[in-house]
Amino acid sequence: MLNTPPLSNLQTRDIESVLHPYTALHKLKSTGTLVIESGKGVYVYDTQGRGYIEGMSGLWCAGLGFGDEELIDAATEQLRSLPYYHLFGAKGTESAIELAEKLKEIAPVPISKVFFTSSGSEANDTQVKLAWYMNNAMGRPNKKKIISRIKAYHGVTIMAASLTGLPYNHIGWDLPVDRVLHTDCPHYYRFGKDGESEAEFVQRLVKSLRDLIEREGPNTIAAMIAEPVMGAGGVIVPPMTYYAAIQEVLDEHNIILIDDEVINGFGRTGNWWGCQSLGMTPKTISAAKQLTAAYSPLGAVMVPEDIYQAYVDHSAAIGTFGHGFTYGGHPLGCALGVKAIEIYQRRDIVGHVRMLSPVFEARMKALNDHPLVGETRYCGLVGGVELVADKKTRRSFDPKQAVGPQLAKILEGHGAILRAVGDTIAFCPPMVITEAELNELFDRFEKALADTEAWVSKEGLRIAA
Repeated sequence: MLNTPPLSNLQTRDIESVLHPYTALHKLKSTGTLVIESGKGVYVYDTQGRGYIEGMSGLWCAGLGFGDEELIDAATEQLRSLPYYHLFGAKGTESAIELAEKLKEIAPVPISKVFFTSSGSEANDTQVKLAWYMNNAMGRPNKKKIISRIKAYHGVTIMAASLTGLPYNHIGWDLPVDRVLHTDCPHYYRFGKDGESEAEFVQRLVKSLRDLIEREGPNTIAAMIAEPVMGAGGVIVPPMTYYAAIQEVLDEHNIILIDDEVINGFGRTGNWWGCQSLGMTPKTISAAKQLTAAYSPLGAVMVPEDIYQAYVDHSAAIGTFGHGFTYGGHPLGCALGVKAIEIYQRRDIVGHVRMLSPVFEARMKALNDHPLVGETRYCGLVGGVELVADKKTRRSFDPKQAVGPQLAKILEGHGAILRAVGDTIAFCPPMVITEAELNELFDRFEKALADTEAWVSKEGLRIAA
């Protein structure tokens, strides 16, 4: 269906030199790469001058779009004054101090200290190390296991990928490592049983979690980590009663809840934090991505005073707090984080997301009648469209048919970029998108959906194997 033009010189150089993440490497020489040259607002432009609505904010992160002059000026000013310094050995920088103060100010729960990393993966990796460190400090050397969820995504370091509950992050990588447990995914459409109400589904998941804890031993489990809205697992929005129900179980067994806000944070769900939209009360928080509006890498771990004091006590016994990254708290990233938060506040980005949410929801709901669409899911300005072979039975396509990736490729031909996570098409447009631009994104998606339906029918892909 798709006619691939001859590769350009730049595409050929790309394939010969770059190892691309999350890419079907065996297909690259025939399909080529899409080389992006510039961006402005919600649009990016390739080397041929073609424009695309970037409906994924890059990788869930460019919340203020591309080419924002205020962010560019903030970066330039910081690079001129102090292009690099670190936070090791009781050193500090003004931008790191100011960003930590701002994060404490806007945090959804009481926070005492902020630890900076270079990415969300590093933030979640650090969360695990800190949970272990805390329990060693408190005389609980066996309380080290971490509970995650099937279809969760928490990053790609060895530990973060182990927390991730997706097969392609484990198969071939000798993962997950020990001390990581996975409990049920809170996706009612896909995992609810026939005749089971949403409330009954939640109670079944709560029982499953309780059984897991009791089977492993509560004195061996340090924490559970969760994304409020699950991103790369398919944009899964749990039932509203889910987090309150599981937190009762966690609190009962003195297991802390780690909130992975890497995708959800900074207004994406219509609140500053995803936990506020989903009724979740975490103990510690990971942030990244929209922390700097993606204009520089940066991640953060936020912890409360009682946990921080455990670090103080243990470092006193050992002699130092032996953890940190060369670029954690980089002055450039921190300066951009300060400016990004200022912009989110001054331009009322949360209010803008709330204003557009009904439009986003209406356009999502309208897709439910399409023969390819099994379910649409949404919260604020993040959503997913799950493609199915059979709407009545909810039967998925064979993954080898790659229906979702085919739709995403067809969509590029219509001038828009979305991400296929399996056969769910993820939407995460820049939060500065206008109503007209949002409607244009959906118009282009609907054209690609119609083309994909024609391709599926022509190829007979709905026939069960």
